[in-house]
Amino acid sequence: MRARWLIVLALGSSGCERRASAPPPGAEATPAGRAIEEARTLIDQGQPDAALAKLEGAPADAEALYLQGRAWAKKAESAPLPTPPPLAAPLPAGAAPPAAPDFKPEELRALELYEKSTAARPTYAPAQIALAELLAPHAIERLERERERQVAAALAARKRSRRRGSAPAPPPPPPPEGPDASVDRVVQAYRQAIQADAGSRVAVEGLIAFAVRAGRLEEADSAYQELVRRDKENPEPLIRYGDFLVGTRKNPQGAIALYSQALIWQPDDDGTKGKIADIYLEMAREHLAQDEWASAEARLREAQRYVSDKSSPQGLKMQDLRAELAQIRRPVGK
Repeated sequence: MRARWLIVLALGSSGCERRASAPPPGAEATPAGRAIEEARTLIDQGQPDAALAKLEGAPADAEALYLQGRAWAKKAESAPLPTPPPLAAPLPAGAAPPAAPDFKPEELRALELYEKSTAARPTYAPAQIALAELLAPHAIERLERERERQVAAALAARKRSRRRGSAPAPPPPPPPEGPDASVDRVVQAYRQAIQADAGSRVAVEGLIAFAVRAGRLEEADSAYQELVRRDKENPEPLIRYGDFLVGTRKNPQGAIALYSQALIWQPDDDGTKGKIADIYLEMAREHLAQDEWASAEARLREAQRYVSDKSSPQGLKMQDLRAELAQIRRPVGK
């Protein structure tokens, strides 16, 4: 599960990290600046130990601390998974064995460095993004474990309610050990990065992916709005936001408005026109199911504006719905 989530994060920020953390012009001219850039290159090349050696003499500022964190995070990628602690004595009967720690030691070191970087400069967006990306898979795993626990507790409560004199419900488990890897903390780190860097899409994309995965749909909605604001003349964010509204938020009217804006920039995009047609055709089908014939006819007329090919999926669906509507309206005996 964690590996798959890390892949999602990597795809979402691919090619963007350098832009988000690029040094100011002329910074490479100093010895410290050269060390920073050489360390950055070594990390990108998969040489974290060499990068850490390069950073030994660098000032402990936000950027150097962040790069040290990145180096340790890179080391964590190939480090073995944590194992449960050894037992000092045999477990009591029925007791569960101790679980393995959530974090690898290399991850803890990276997190410590990211925290120092953000403390040194709270507006340093790359460190906020890196902190969020490190914690995100742990937050999702803990969230899913809690959901599973709640389902199991609900089932156990049902069984207890069917028995008389059953034992009381067990207390909830203690909070997980280790650093705060809550959903709220990840969201806050992404928010701070978004505020700190008004031009980049990296943190916005990261928040969208995480918020959807965590079920924080209001956060995802706000992040999509921010994405549209940051790329106003690009139809792609509008289309993606529309897909989110119609598929996840169940807001087809909102999706139509966004798809229509996208068509202003890309008026010949048959794919987007098909999305609008699909929405109107689904509305027509729902009206037909409720014997709302006039409304169904109105939705079909709206869909027709976006269907130019009768043999397309939308065109074929429209023909079927029109035939169904005609059959319903045909007088008896005709």
